[in-house]
This record gives sequence, structure tokens and C-alpha cells, in this order.
Amino acid sequence: MLSPKRTKFRKQHRGRMKGISTRGNSICFGKFALQALEPAWITSRQIEAGRRAITRYARRGGKLWIRIFPDKPITMRPAETRMGSGKGSPEFWVSVVKPGRILYEISGIPETVARAAMRIASYKMPMRTRFTIATIVQKINKENSI
Repeated sequence: MLSPKRTKFRKQHRGRMKGISTRGNSICFGKFALQALEPAWITSRQIEAGRRAITRYARRGGKLWIRIFPDKPITMRPAETRMGSGKGSPEFWVSVVKPGRILYEISGIPETVARAAMRIASYKMPMRTRFTIATIVQKINKENSI
């Protein structure tokens, strides 16, 4: 599962998930993508489950890009612990996803296969998602930026 090799600080504030995604909201690498429609925390286990679902359905065809990385530590206290005694220890890692963020991209397979693979992966996600296709305008912009 994905997790950072090292971080500057062990613990983080929870933060807020307000607004829409300003970065990572357009298809850059593949032809088909899965896009988030709601804000959520996605754990490293959920990212891995989605990746497995897509690769298994595509049967080693095409190329897959994971556009999110879990870099936020979530802490938990032991069960039945009294108030006080500080913050708990880091238990798992999450990626903060805002609406519009691209989660997975895939190319090299037909649209019907990609659509079905992304649908299976969307069942593993904790929020609503949609299947998107790269438009001609995005491809032209990508070629001009190089």
C-alpha cells in the first residue's frame, strides 16, 4: 500500500475539504479517467483496491496512472482511553480529495472495457465519481505545452 517514505512531522491537523480541486482536475496522461464529484478522504487501502480492480478487469492491457497519493497521517487513540493524554499515534494514511480531482487514468484499452473497469473501481471509493474521456481540446493543450 502507498505511504510516504518520510515526513517532516508525524502528526497533522484534520483540516477542511472546502472548495473544488484546482490542481489535478484535467486528464494529463491517459485517455479515460475516473473523476471525484464529492470531497472525501481516500485511504491507501481504498486506492489499492481500486487499482487492483482496474488492472484485473483490464487483464494486463493498457497503462494505468494513479493521480492521488496518501500523504496525510490519521491518528487514533486506543479504545476505552480517558480524555487528555495527548494525540494518538498515526494509524493509516489518506489522500484529501476535493470535487473535480482525477483519481485514475487509463489508456491503451477500448472505451467499453475502460468504462466497466472504472465502474468497478468506483464501488471501492467512498464518494460519487464519474467516468470522463479526454477531449480533443485537452490533447491540443497538452501538445502545445511541451
